[in-house]
Amino acid sequence: MGSFTSAPKILNDDTQDADLHFPNKMSRDELLDSCRRELGSLPALVKRSFHRTDRQFGDITTGVRLLHWNVISKGCDEAVSSPNNIRVLQWNLLSQALGQMNDNFVCCPDEALEWKTRRFHIVEEIVEYNPDVICLQEVDHFSFLKTILATQGYEGMFFPKPDSPCLYIKGNNGPDGCAIFYRKDKFELLKMETRVLEVWRVQSNQVAIAALLRVRETGCEVCVVTTHLKARNGALLSTLRNEQGKDLLEFVSKHCGGRPVILCGDFNAEPTEPIYHTVLTNRQLRLASAYTMLARNSDHDNNDDTLGALEPPYTTWKIREEGEVCHTIDYVFYTSDSFSVDAVLNLPSGEDIGEGRVPSFSYPSDHFSLVCDLRFTDTKA
Repeated sequence: MGSFTSAPKILNDDTQDADLHFPNKMSRDELLDSCRRELGSLPALVKRSFHRTDRQFGDITTGVRLLHWNVISKGCDEAVSSPNNIRVLQWNLLSQALGQMNDNFVCCPDEALEWKTRRFHIVEEIVEYNPDVICLQEVDHFSFLKTILATQGYEGMFFPKPDSPCLYIKGNNGPDGCAIFYRKDKFELLKMETRVLEVWRVQSNQVAIAALLRVRETGCEVCVVTTHLKARNGALLSTLRNEQGKDLLEFVSKHCGGRPVILCGDFNAEPTEPIYHTVLTNRQLRLASAYTMLARNSDHDNNDDTLGALEPPYTTWKIREEGEVCHTIDYVFYTSDSFSVDAVLNLPSGEDIGEGRVPSFSYPSDHFSLVCDLRFTDTKA
């Protein structure tokens, strides 16, 4: 199920960042200052802030918990210091090979798509929010990310697509795939599992990574998973995504071992698609979506037809040759009876994004990062 099988592969290695050198350790401010120096006079990143939940509202007796958001929080870049919280960043970075040579972003200046520009904005966006766990898709410069995030105390793992479309593009930097990074001082890695997702028992070109992590201070364990499902529109593609999702959930159920789950990814599916319902109605994993105000009570199933109505209006907003695309396809799912959502990062407004949408000089991807603070519900912080 590869995307570019009619052309010969160009098997390049991940070496485009070999010219860069970083010390083993840098403070967060030192790294951000370094990125800004590299970017020179280019526009600053789009600024965003968090909304936090109001804990005075409890569970509603119908089994649906309504999370009320208070005013925009201050200090959105502050780290979550409690061992009972996990700040998760989910982001499709936009593959360099695909974004520059294949995706036809008609309103994005060519210079804004160059890797020497994008790479430092990507680092800024990740480091700005001090995540504990980072889940990424369309990663085709893993060595760069591994090196630069190591200066901030992160360890990472990468799993490429078996037939990455990047490999059919001249000048590629190797295959794209999924990656997970975690803070070494906060977590111990117990085990890593990977999966090439199947559709009707046939391997597809989409993958998943599962990392079993233990919080060093408390001993609490969590299964963090990231994936990137099949793209494109149409009834057949929607069906394929749902089948990939079923295989993904079986993979997660097999390896989580009863641990709470954080499942992040670019699902390439709006909330109206079957895969969204498949994820949220899985009885074994009992997942909820962090970016919706509807969360299932642990004692009830939610079959409401409006289940996805309160997802953000978009997680990607781009203009290609075929027209403008603005929809919600990225998610952070979590075990609803093991975590509560303390905060989520706002999506930027249309005015903040600009008329050309993204990517742009002020944002390096066609997807916006999702960041949320999850709290273990069986502990007190």
